[in-house]
This record gives sequence, structure tokens and C-alpha cells, in this order.
Amino acid sequence: MEFIYQFVWIVPFLPFLASVLIGSNLFFFPKSTKSLRHVWAILSILLLIIVMIFSFTILRQQLIDDTIHRYLWSWILDKQIDFKLGFLIDPLTSIMLVLITTVGVAVMIYSDSYMSYDQGYVRFFAYLSLFTASMLGLVLSPNLIQIYIFWELVGMCSYLLIGFWFTRPSAANACQKAFITNRIGDFGLLLGILGFYWLTGSFEFETLFNRFNELLINHEVNLYFASLCALLLFLGPIAKSAQFPLHVWLPDAMEGPTPISALIHAATMVAAGIFLIVRLFPLFQVLPYIMNIISWIGAITALLGATIALAQKDLKKGLAYSTMSQLGYMMLALGIGSYQAGLFHLITHAYSKALLFLGSGSVIHSMESIVGYSPSKCQNMAFMGGLRKFMPITGITFLIGTFSLCGIPPFACFWSKDAIITDSWLYFPGLGWVSWITAGLTAFYMFRIYFLTFEGYLRANSNQVSFIYPVSIWGDLQSNNKKLEFISKNLNNKSNNFFEINESNNNKEFFEKEKSVYPKESDKKILFPLIILTLPTLFVGLLGAPFPQGQPGFDLLSQWLYPLFKNSSEITSGNWSEFGLNAINSLSIVFIGIFIAFILYGPISFFPQSLEKNFELLLKKKLNPFFSFIYNWSYFRGYIDVYYDILFVKGTRLLAQFVLFFDEWIIDGIVNGFSILTLFGGESTKYLEGGRISSYLFGLILGIILVLSILLEQ
Repeated sequence: MEFIYQFVWIVPFLPFLASVLIGSNLFFFPKSTKSLRHVWAILSILLLIIVMIFSFTILRQQLIDDTIHRYLWSWILDKQIDFKLGFLIDPLTSIMLVLITTVGVAVMIYSDSYMSYDQGYVRFFAYLSLFTASMLGLVLSPNLIQIYIFWELVGMCSYLLIGFWFTRPSAANACQKAFITNRIGDFGLLLGILGFYWLTGSFEFETLFNRFNELLINHEVNLYFASLCALLLFLGPIAKSAQFPLHVWLPDAMEGPTPISALIHAATMVAAGIFLIVRLFPLFQVLPYIMNIISWIGAITALLGATIALAQKDLKKGLAYSTMSQLGYMMLALGIGSYQAGLFHLITHAYSKALLFLGSGSVIHSMESIVGYSPSKCQNMAFMGGLRKFMPITGITFLIGTFSLCGIPPFACFWSKDAIITDSWLYFPGLGWVSWITAGLTAFYMFRIYFLTFEGYLRANSNQVSFIYPVSIWGDLQSNNKKLEFISKNLNNKSNNFFEINESNNNKEFFEKEKSVYPKESDKKILFPLIILTLPTLFVGLLGAPFPQGQPGFDLLSQWLYPLFKNSSEITSGNWSEFGLNAINSLSIVFIGIFIAFILYGPISFFPQSLEKNFELLLKKKLNPFFSFIYNWSYFRGYIDVYYDILFVKGTRLLAQFVLFFDEWIIDGIVNGFSILTLFGGESTKYLEGGRISSYLFGLILGIILVLSILLEQ
């Protein structure tokens, strides 16, 4: 069946064709296109399903023959430069194709219902198809130039989709923030590509790796310059995969429609950075200093994302910081050389996070009928609670995704996350501690999200609300009142839930109204993708089970990918007893995090009176200022946006004002000074004119005598 590789071009072509057809018809025939809106949606879904089937066929063929296929043709021919385009098919490509298409089909089916009432329904599917085509083209790219082309297309599509509701100022600002932040990383990526081309004379992966290794072995390359080029290459994945310090765009990207949040966080934009590191792994692996930087950037990102997610009140932003933390896990694994665990976590996390985001969209869609269409309300967990009673399927599927992301066996992310934590301990204890603590924080904030959303009692219909006002080191950023207020009451005298909202007149007016409207379960088009995504969330992790040599599992996955990374660490079969001991280490901190979340936010509150009293003292900084600092740190995103605003926004404005002052008073001052001097010189000289020739001759002779006397003295 190798002939199937000759038709691999249809993989990115079909979704690209759908995007072009929808876009062109929307441009030339807007009325008829909008009237046939569902026809275009069905066309997009069917074409992507064909691509998905084709991708599974490629994966099956790769499992059979395990060979690398390249199809190249020249694009630009010159005496010194030969740019080629084409396709590269190997185990890594086949895995990514299946991942992108399966998640993409689920998101498209979901979007047909979720976006059905939106005026930009047809435009949304045009963007969605182009986004999918760009990512598919990226993973099929055989060289750095083609990767960079599709890399930029992915960034452009994310800009369009994050700012899909561009009439909202928050969405317009969010897409601009994502675009500018990614331009920083993309510029570094371009410089790194050019640097390695200057060193090796090639953009092709295999040629690039071989020539670079030869240069290192023969000591024909400056190691510092090579490390600088590799660091610039790494700058691209830092921005795309939201690694510290270029992570600030990711939570604001939640301004886009929820299906796009699922696609970005699961299988497209943020996955592109991890994919590029895996693709260039042989290049980074021979540079130990760069590998250490990659591992520590990943560790910092994982811990930072987990701490910021602890106190977020917005459902989607809480999940966004969760994605940031899990991407840090993947980068950490790649940095320590555990490419198998890093890639495996990319797969398991993609399905789990797609399930969670689509589940959050189902919740938001249902909450709109109660609190109205306002992101500050329908995405605010303060207005939720007890939704599992009204939305059982959404609640169960969301709980399955929560179990997986927390790393509870036998769900998918347990196997990959446990492998990363184990490898981290073996590589360096410091990284092991970071990954271990992050696992506990993940369990806490994920079950906090679940308890506040699905357990307890619906708070949107209650007129009794708990307010928690965080205090910032910059002052109270939420109101002019700088003192801390705490009001906590039992909701319906049945539970003691703690949650956070901002006080406003709109909220007060809302709570004064008695409402009898309750949420309801979403329709079948929304529930079907949720149910389908639970299958890989439940079973794909079995690839990570330590089966004996030659049996299906993570070891087979490692051996299958092993030819791509011949210099990697030795791959050995797993051992159930050793695996169990390592799992106990990671599961212990996970269950501690779940227990704390249950105590604070669960449907049953232990010792409610003392807990309420202690929690009030905690917030008033009388019990433990450290925990109060942690809460404020999380709520205000680690103050990183504040620092960036001071350093970059206000700093740029101050620099612009200084340049304006310098231009007006120094540059223009010098020019204007000469003109004024010339003016006054002319004005003063005209008074020396008397009209008498004898006076002019006397002055001329006197001047000549002075000049001659000076020359004679020299």
C-alpha cells in the first residue's frame, strides 16, 4: 500500500479547498452562501473526515513497514540555493496527522451546534478549515523553510479566530496580544533557521542533522554560535507553546469561541511548538546547555501555570493555565531527553483537554439562558454549581477529563505524566520536585473547577453569595476600597462553598432578582463529540502500560519512534513492580491535592464554622500571610502582566516621549538655532551698510592687514 504515500498531498489540500470555497462564495455570493450555511458546514466536516480516514490509513501503513518517505520538488532553483517543497511521512508525522484530524472532526461537529446562532457561522468554518489545513501542512513539512511558511499560517489563523468577535474590545485586544507575542518568537525562529543554514548549507532535516553532527565531531563549528542559533530556534516554540516568559497571550486567547479554544489547546497552535522540538530533537540533543535551558523553561512554566490556575474564577481561563502547565511538562520531558514521554503526553493531553474545553463550552452555552450572554457571568464559576444534576452527560464527561488531567489511573494522562515525573527524578532531583509538586497543584485546581461548576447548589438563582476580594501588592486593583471584605453565608443553609466574584452594580441587581430558570443539557451535536472524546481519554493511555517486550504499549511506541532518535537513551521494557512504586510517588501528591480541594470546595464541608472563621482570618492576613500571598499571586496572574505593562507599555511610552523631546528640542533646536543665528547675523549686518565706497575700502584693507598679520605670525 505504499502507493498511498503518493496521494498524501490531499491531507492538507482538502481542508484548504473547503476554506477557499467557503471564503470565495462568502465574498462573491454572501446572501446565498449564508442561506446555505449548513451545507458549507457539512462540506467542511465531510472533507475533514476523509482526511481523517486517510490519516489512519497512513498510520496503519507506518506501523506495518516503519519507513520514512519523502516527496520533494524544487521550488526555487539557483546556482547556490535550491529551495524544495514536498512531504515527509514518518512515525511522528503519522501520529500527529491522526491527532489533528480526530480532534478537528470533533470540534467541527461540535461547532455546527455551538455557533449555529452566530452571524459569522459560515466565516467561522472557513477559518476553522484553514486552521486545520495549516497545521496539517506543518507536520508534513520536510524542511525548515516549509515549516516556517505553515508556522506563520497557523499564527495568522489563530489571530483571526481569537479575534473572531472583533467588535468586542477584549477580543480585539486579545488577538493583537497573541499576534505580537508570537512575532517575537517567530523572529527568533527565523534567525535560528538562517543561522543553521549558514552553518550547514541545508534546510532539509536529515542533511541538516548529519552535517551539523559532522561539524561538531570535527570541531569545525563555533559551539557558542551554534548554541545561540539553537536558542533562537527554541524561541519560536516558547511563544507558540506558551512557555515562560512568552505565555501571557494564552489566557487572553479565551476571548475566541470555545471550539477554537479546544482546537488551539489540543491539537494545533500550542502543539506546533512541542512538535517542532520533537522534530528537531537530534539537533538540540547534541547541545547539552540548550537541553538544560529547555528543561528548566518547561519546569518553570509547569509550576507557574499551576500556581496561577489555583484561584482563577473564569472557567476557560482556569483551563487555559492548565494547558500552559501541561505544556511545561512536555517541554520538561523533551529537555531531559525523554522524548517518548513528552510526545506521549502531547497525545494524551490533547484528547483530555479537548474534552474539557468542549465540556466547558457546553456549560457556558447552558448558563447563557440563565445569566444572559456575558462572558463575565456565563464563564464565571461563581454563578455555577450543581450543574451535574441538570447536565449529567456533560458533568460525567468533564469528570472523566478531570480524572485524566490529574493523572489518576487508568485514565490517559496518568501514564504519560507518571513517566515524566519518574524521568525527572532520575535526571535531576530539583526537576523531580517541581514536577511532583505541580502534579499536586494540578489535582487541586482541576477538582476545584469541577466542584465549583458541577457540585453543590446552583448559585445563579440564589440571592446569597460569598465575596472574596484579593488584595494586591499594587493596591486594590478591583475597587477604590482598599480594605479587605469577607462575607460568607450558607447557601440555602445546606452547603458552605467558597468562590470569588467581583462586586458590581450589575451583579447586585442580578442577585436581587429571584429566578426560577435552570440550565439544561446541551443538544446531541454538542454531546456527541464529548462522548466520542471520552474513548481516547479512557483508553489511549494504555499505550503507556509497561507491557512485556513486543507487546502493545508505551515500549512498542518507543521502539517505533526509536529510529528517529538513534542517539537517545537506551529504551528498556517496563516492569510492573517498579512502575507501581513510581506511581505511588506521583499518586500520593495527587490525592492530597484532591482532598484539599474537596475540603475547601466540595459538596460536603467538614467543620464549616471553624473553616469559615479560619478562612476569613487567612484572607485578612492574620492567620498566615504566606497563603494570602499565594492567593493574590494566583488571582493576579503572578503580577507578570503588571510588570510587562510597566516595562513594555509604559516603558515604550516614556521612551517615545523622550525621543519626541530629543527631536523637538535637540535636533530641531540645532536646525532652528542656525536659522535664528543666520537671521540675527543678517539683521545686524545690514546696519553696517552706509553707501560710502571709501568706508567699504577702509574695511577691506583693514581686514586684509589683519589676515596677513596672522599668517606672518605663524
